[in-house]
Amino acid sequence: MDYQLKERFGEFFLQRNYKIIYENTSITFQKLVSFEEFLKLSIKFNNGVSQYNCIASNIIHGLYRYIWVDDAQTKAIIIAFDNKDVIQGLYLKPFETYRKSDQIRTINTYRMPITDEWFVYWGGTNEFVNYHYPFEQQRYAYDLVKMVNHQTFKDSPLKNENYYAFGAEVVAPADGTVIQVMSSIKDNIPGVRDEANILGNYCIIAHDKNEFSMLAHLKKDSIFVNVGDHVKIGQLLGLCGNSGYSSEAHIHFQVMNHANFMQAKSLRIKFPEESDPIQGEFLKPC
Repeated sequence: MDYQLKERFGEFFLQRNYKIIYENTSITFQKLVSFEEFLKLSIKFNNGVSQYNCIASNIIHGLYRYIWVDDAQTKAIIIAFDNKDVIQGLYLKPFETYRKSDQIRTINTYRMPITDEWFVYWGGTNEFVNYHYPFEQQRYAYDLVKMVNHQTFKDSPLKNENYYAFGAEVVAPADGTVIQVMSSIKDNIPGVRDEANILGNYCIIAHDKNEFSMLAHLKKDSIFVNVGDHVKIGQLLGLCGNSGYSSEAHIHFQVMNHANFMQAKSLRIKFPEESDPIQGEFLKPC
């Protein structure tokens, strides 16, 4: 690979170096997409673009991911390299944002519901760093995992106990009153989602200013609080699990404007010191 391609992909793509780019894709990619198909799509996608800017980069499961967006912020390129700098994934998609709601933060200030270091697996204000983003109910939600050497588990990925996040403490993100608790949903086998119980085991807390936080996918029978309990920020709520629509142990954390998740709109969270965590960041408790 040209050593510059990884860091300057937007420039290479804009300069129509399609042959160089394609030759550096994986054999699997080339079996799925011929050069003629890639060329046709790329020329059409590049039409009218004068510049691409890299808005995010991170390492997840050993892949180096970059997100490039055009100057008009209407088109996005998501590209993933392996540790040998071979392109394992390349996606050309429209770039859509909800700028009006992006500008509105919660009235209250919240902290991440963690007691030690976690990794933002999904989080941010576009669908490429936060798969929740297209859905109003969970647009500004976070999925947090524990990551060691770019992996979320050790040994076999088929056992919940092998995931660093499984059984880790989940704490209250702000003072409030517990209004809903579910703790009887069994944890999934990793990779198998429970579509009948989307949230799995969860805790919903009512806060001042008609705001509600939700912690979901908790471990079965691990929630230590009850409906009606008043909790303080940092107080232990339960343990991280793999219940509900979840493929591996993680915390789903969001703040919303309604106590009922199905009727709610997700709110962009105001954190201390105006921090704004996004996918790829390691977090420590404030």
